[in-house]
Amino acid sequence: MARAARGRPKPPSTDDVSLYLNRELSWIAFNDRVLQLAADTSTPLLERLKFLAIYANNLDEFFMVRVAGLVDHAESGTTPADGRPPEELLHEIADHVRSHEALLEATLHGGVLPGLAAEGIRLLTLEECTPAEHRRLTEMFELEIFPVLTPLAVGPGRSFPYISNLSLSLGVFVVDPPTGERRFARVKVPEVLPRFLALERGRRYVPLEDVIADNLHRLFPGMECTEHATFRVTRDADYDISEAAEDVLEAVEQELHRRRFGDVVRLEVEASMSDEMRGMIVAALRVHPDHVYRARKPLDLADLFPLAAIDRPDLRFRPWAPQTQPRLDVEAGPVDMFAEIRRGDILVHHPYDAFSTSVERFIEQAVDDPDVLAIKHTIYRTSGDSPIVPALVRAAEQGKQAVAMVEVTARFDEERNIRWARSLERAGVHVVYGLAGLKTHAKLAMVVRREEGVARRYVHIGTGNYHPATARQYTDLGLFTCREEVTADVSDLFNHLTGFGRPQRYRKLWVAPQELRQRLVDEIWRCSVEHDPDQPARMILKCNSIADRGIIAELYRASAAGVQIDVIVRGICCLKPGVPGLSENIRVTSILGRFLEHSRIFSFRTARAETTYIGSADLMARNVDSRIEVITPVEDEGAVAEINAALDQMLADTAGCWVLDGEGGWSRRLPAEDEAPFSSQNALMALAVAVADGEVRGDRREAAAERRLVRRPQPGKPGARPSGAG
Repeated sequence: MARAARGRPKPPSTDDVSLYLNRELSWIAFNDRVLQLAADTSTPLLERLKFLAIYANNLDEFFMVRVAGLVDHAESGTTPADGRPPEELLHEIADHVRSHEALLEATLHGGVLPGLAAEGIRLLTLEECTPAEHRRLTEMFELEIFPVLTPLAVGPGRSFPYISNLSLSLGVFVVDPPTGERRFARVKVPEVLPRFLALERGRRYVPLEDVIADNLHRLFPGMECTEHATFRVTRDADYDISEAAEDVLEAVEQELHRRRFGDVVRLEVEASMSDEMRGMIVAALRVHPDHVYRARKPLDLADLFPLAAIDRPDLRFRPWAPQTQPRLDVEAGPVDMFAEIRRGDILVHHPYDAFSTSVERFIEQAVDDPDVLAIKHTIYRTSGDSPIVPALVRAAEQGKQAVAMVEVTARFDEERNIRWARSLERAGVHVVYGLAGLKTHAKLAMVVRREEGVARRYVHIGTGNYHPATARQYTDLGLFTCREEVTADVSDLFNHLTGFGRPQRYRKLWVAPQELRQRLVDEIWRCSVEHDPDQPARMILKCNSIADRGIIAELYRASAAGVQIDVIVRGICCLKPGVPGLSENIRVTSILGRFLEHSRIFSFRTARAETTYIGSADLMARNVDSRIEVITPVEDEGAVAEINAALDQMLADTAGCWVLDGEGGWSRRLPAEDEAPFSSQNALMALAVAVADGEVRGDRREAAAERRLVRRPQPGKPGARPSGAG
């Protein structure tokens, strides 16, 4: 029999730092896994280049936010939540980043660039250009580059220039031959021009900074340039909006202005830069020596994204075309989405299912339907090619009630979201900017439709943003439903966000910050109570990050009760798995691949009940305590079968899966000796095609259940990849 609940025993202490992995170092380990994908020689060359750009871009954001926060702690004499001295942690982060630099340089200069050169795609030095190409670059400099350059010299009456965040600069020592006077000058590499200039599009490129350096005599006529080298600055870009802010939009705009002048938290310099020049820049910017990083050029590898997008299908992953969810297939004629949702809940899994024929069609049909009275939508991140924002504008123009909850504090998308919000307001859409101190991270769309004299609500609840580009690159789930209790909850939440009143207890949804934490803890505890060795309980939690100590402590307690727990986490994991007496029944894996794993799934299985939830929240304190998040139950049996099938595939992955140990180390999981690597993402693509083509019998639900039986999860074996595979 299951254990009887006689009051809950206390979970392990959240104050004992030895029970938890450090958040920052766990993030560093995640980015190292991205770098390992770039180093893996089985990955196509342009995809490897893209992973290098992702690694660099991730690191930029990490320094701007997380490292900046640690620097603030160090300067103020305060201690972060995990109790470790910030100076110690900053030093350890620096050591890790520098240790990754060798693999980064070996991957780029020793693997990817030579490999691309062999395929006819070359990043050239000026010495490798032909005389004709050199003349063309000189002409390009005179006509397109020279007019936008502004050399800034340092000397009497001229202070060291302001260096903007993430900008690439040339440092130059300039000597006046007649007098011998020497000055330092800075030349900003203009961001309005392509970073890599195309001599032959798709084949031959030259870094913009090299062309500028080759023509410094035009910027400093009559002077001798004795040294030049590139450098780059990263500044503190973190901010908080006070709960007392009367105007959230104005407060965000003020913080964005302040961000431009944040303290320097990292200085990257070209490895060939002299000690003298480096010392001058360090002193002028007041950079701590531990925050200076030397690297082989080119700096700023995030600028490799355009090169990674070169049109060479033979050098990237096999093209993938998202499939239309079978219940929404229009081959037999137009699908009435509202009628189909009334017939039963619809689950979509992007990018295996197309965003355009599901989410976008839902909104567009609502706009064109004369019986639709209102459309309400949350916007956290979106893009210029999204038809959703124009659809809301059309709805307002037709007299429909159109409401957009725009989160203007979405990090690094603030300015874009402010522009969207203002354009929506001008069109007559009711725009709400969120609640001060609480980001609205929930992914919700609601349509109110007049049917037989009453108003019926239809909702979409997702795990990812309403962003067409990321819907092709991120794995996310979405649920369409018209179940009354769920839609009433969504309606109440929208009213809370746009109106004034205390939030009520929700019927079905888990909503943060009101009750998500407690509802999650209750489900974890239910598994503990209902566990029996003869009828074991099991949990599968899939999220981007798990760092909240309170939730981790509850998982430790469930593990001690015998519950088998699988955590599939993409990034940060502060939970220590497999520790005897603490977490021996917990296994943590991480899947990285061609798609970014972004879906959040929470599955709780006992002999008494199986419950499944999806939504917007990760298991971090900010998500459960400081954001508006929504987790919804998935109650349709077919949709649950699809989710379980996908989870089984993920747990069986041996192609892009890492396994975490109790000390915080990650090892690549390898297939058995007699098996080929198994990719869950490839398997899910194959399933989507097979269902769409009718190769799998039955509908999507039956196919998912059938495929679930085909591949049971196997533990695989952890270990290092073969030599050369990263």
